[in-house]
Amino acid sequence: MTCPNCPRQCAARPGFCRADSTHPEVAAVYAHTGEEPPLSGRKGISNIFFAHCNLQCCYCQNHEISRGEVDSARIGLHSIDAIVDATVKSLERTENIVGLVSATQYADIVPAIVEGLHARGCRPTIVYNSNGYERVEVLQQLEPYIDIYLPDYKYADPQLAGRYSNAADYPEVAGRALKEMYSQRGSSLPTDDDGIAFRGLIVRHLVLPGQVENSIACLEWMADHLSTNIHISLMAQYFPPKGIALPDELNRRLTPEEYNRVTDAFYALGFHKGWVQELASAENYHPHFEEETTFGNRE
Repeated sequence: MTCPNCPRQCAARPGFCRADSTHPEVAAVYAHTGEEPPLSGRKGISNIFFAHCNLQCCYCQNHEISRGEVDSARIGLHSIDAIVDATVKSLERTENIVGLVSATQYADIVPAIVEGLHARGCRPTIVYNSNGYERVEVLQQLEPYIDIYLPDYKYADPQLAGRYSNAADYPEVAGRALKEMYSQRGSSLPTDDDGIAFRGLIVRHLVLPGQVENSIACLEWMADHLSTNIHISLMAQYFPPKGIALPDELNRRLTPEEYNRVTDAFYALGFHKGWVQELASAENYHPHFEEETTFGNRE
């Protein structure tokens, strides 16, 4: 049976991402304080980290759980009930907000997870944390269940998308997905009295070493096709992940000159909402899934 979840439309499951076809695989549910301020708040967001990924980016910081063949010891939850139970428990010590991290390959069970939370008396804000490589039809089906979209827009360059993420059609596919998310949620990001967002859209872009032109092209595309009023999270946290083979050009961090060119373009294009990470953030965002919070006590 063709997989309905992602743009690859694999003819059978498991397909490219190797996600299990009979039950969900979740590494864990973690309290995470490293998201954007209106998502993390003071206590953090309850993030559900799904295993596998439909892109398989060669530089993924979450490669321990995102790659096709994940060590079974890394999979902590294998059913919707277990995911809901863990999320309810996590919500007792976080803000009332849940992140679905890399859920694309399991998009068909997202409604059941949200409905399971509702059945347990929990009504958290639901954040769809995505790499941007999504089917518009799936996003339309998910609209009633998702409050905030948190997609990446990684590449405007098809060759780069093919080289790094096995998806030369990424710019076109993600472009359609972002337009759909924007159509659903617009550019506003309303927050409650505690500063926690409860509806909206935030688009992330990770600046890669040696790929300044791609980053600027991504910003230009969003300015032209979405709006300069959207919230952008411009990220400098790239670091060469340990234990995986990388193209030579990715075996280093960003330079100040590279990041300054991208941030200059950000402001020159008229973006004025969101967050621009400090270059030193690469020191603080190394995930360690064996601990109680994904990024420990790092700010």
